[in-house]
Amino acid sequence: MTATRDLLVEIGTEELPPKALRQMRDALRRSLDTLLDENSLAHGKSHAYATPRRLAVLIRDVPVAQPDRKVTRRGPALKAAFDGDGNPTRPAEGFANSCGVTVGDLEKLETDKGSWLVYHSIETGQATADIIPTLLEKALKSLPMPKRMRWGNSDIEFVRPLHWMVLLFGEQPVSATVLGIDTDRHSYGHRFHHNEPITITSPENYAGILEQQGMVETDMDQRRESIRTQVTEAAIALGGEALIDAALLDEVTALVEWPVAISGSYDPRFLSVPAEALISSMQDHQKYFPVVDRQGKLLPHFITVANIASKDPDQIRIGNERVIRPRLEDAVFFWNQDRKQSLHSRVAQLHGMAFQKGLGSLGDKQERIARIATSLAASLGFDTERVERAASLCKCDLVTSMVFEFPELQGIMGRYYALHDGENAQVAAALDEQYQPRFAGDTLPASETGQALAIAERLDTLVGIFAIGQTPTGDKDPFGLRRSALGLLRILIEKHLDLDLRTLIDQAAGNFPAALGADTIGEALFSFMMDRLRAWYVDAGYEVHVFEAVLARQPLRPLDFDERMRAVRAFRELPEADSLSAANKRIRNILRKASTVIPATYQHERLQEPAEQALAAALELLDAQTRPLFQQRDYTNALRRLAALQTPVDDFFDNVMVMADDDALRDNRLALLQALSDLFLQVADISLLQG
Repeated sequence: MTATRDLLVEIGTEELPPKALRQMRDALRRSLDTLLDENSLAHGKSHAYATPRRLAVLIRDVPVAQPDRKVTRRGPALKAAFDGDGNPTRPAEGFANSCGVTVGDLEKLETDKGSWLVYHSIETGQATADIIPTLLEKALKSLPMPKRMRWGNSDIEFVRPLHWMVLLFGEQPVSATVLGIDTDRHSYGHRFHHNEPITITSPENYAGILEQQGMVETDMDQRRESIRTQVTEAAIALGGEALIDAALLDEVTALVEWPVAISGSYDPRFLSVPAEALISSMQDHQKYFPVVDRQGKLLPHFITVANIASKDPDQIRIGNERVIRPRLEDAVFFWNQDRKQSLHSRVAQLHGMAFQKGLGSLGDKQERIARIATSLAASLGFDTERVERAASLCKCDLVTSMVFEFPELQGIMGRYYALHDGENAQVAAALDEQYQPRFAGDTLPASETGQALAIAERLDTLVGIFAIGQTPTGDKDPFGLRRSALGLLRILIEKHLDLDLRTLIDQAAGNFPAALGADTIGEALFSFMMDRLRAWYVDAGYEVHVFEAVLARQPLRPLDFDERMRAVRAFRELPEADSLSAANKRIRNILRKASTVIPATYQHERLQEPAEQALAAALELLDAQTRPLFQQRDYTNALRRLAALQTPVDDFFDNVMVMADDDALRDNRLALLQALSDLFLQVADISLLQG
């Protein structure tokens, strides 16, 4: 049985970027797992740890050495290895010498491709302790980092300066120098509670020792839940409940090693400001958790998470209350000042602010949105006056003091200011709804005005950014085009807006100067959006083959696309589906390989075999039955009816020779198969369901 030990790696640093901590933790674990596997070191489970000052990985049951492996070296071909008398030639002797043996120790390898001299040897596996430092350095250099830096006089780069490195294999430290740091068994505790060396006796004791001696909770997921529990309990003690934003919870978890929740309060007079502004100030600027009552109304309390178990927590509370006060005063000032000027009076200011190089000002963008939204409203039967009014105001809040200070409040403050100005309630709501959905799973615009505005806003951005060549690459998407594309598609589908996507793209492109070339990006943008749609359906549990089957028909209306997707997924559940899918694939192959021009229709008088006559009869009956269903886009019931073709199709292929010697007979049968294929193609290319 192979001897194994647990492996522990810990890298101690200056405070790591909080928003990248989880990604770096997971990447280090994956990288070490992969590198061990690639070096024939099969191992047990691995677990990653992360705090603001450290990344660590514990890997169970790592072999103490690589397994020995058989190595085969191939030498010269036999015909070149020996002369006519059977004596070894110089190539044979040279090969034997390179292997450290005589020609007589070599073996012969004979295959159907030739015969060679070969030498078999056993390569002893390296000790794992000798390999680990190299693997660790490789893993660290490959970590995804927001930005690398250097420190001191060294040329070494890492996301933050390195201070210590633990490398334990079993109970023994592995001595090495990795990224300029000497490895040993000494970690460090909490910066304030125990900033001294701590001896790690074994990998399995790592987390426990640091928690007990160093006051460091190393497990990021456990620390996250500890914070959630503490914050929840603190809010209950205040008579409310905490607003725990997942992203904020992750960030706070990455900022502390020993979390302690502390409650604070602020003057209730600040509650006169829109709650979103106060929440944004608390969450985004101070990393506080706001507290609301059971009705969701903001209470004058917050909860902060300290990175220290203070003997006098009141001093922390007082300090945080002192810090939040000027932030909230700013919000009150912005709120009062902004309302002195109406949104509509700010339109001229938009023309002095650039939207994006090559795409004009924010004023230009607002005007383009207005043209698109008004056209949409007319085609959908929406109230065009409301849509036009909302569009004329949709970017005005971007030049207010509140949104300038809190950009994440765009749209939200527009709604508040519009209501203050006496604008129609749906117009005001649309100023906020234009940005919905803001993230995956977010709600969609509820009002018709908001839907028109949201579609127009996204269309203008997508077309414009594509036109200037700033399309997403890899994981980089600075303009959020993937999110915009999916948001637009969701609105069209989930709000049942039956619009042609290509037409929308072309209409939006027409709002840009001809010199920009926006009219040339239609196909590329449509394909980009179909890629986002594919990912959305796959995430929703659809098979990718279902999507490809529908996409093959290139439906241009997303709502129609969705109806086809649902129909094909339902068809896949029918017992006849596999047989008919396979038959359609066979038909497509036959038709593709046909060397003749297939007639537009088949002739009844040329249907000789009972099986082909039966298929034609079934085809004509079902064509008549499904025609009104296709016209109504009732694809689900249409495909359910077409499932009845399984038996006549199977009988046809069992009893009829399609590629008959008689040209007329063959062409007629090809025309019959073409008619069958065309019937299914009214929904999707179900031959692609075969993968």
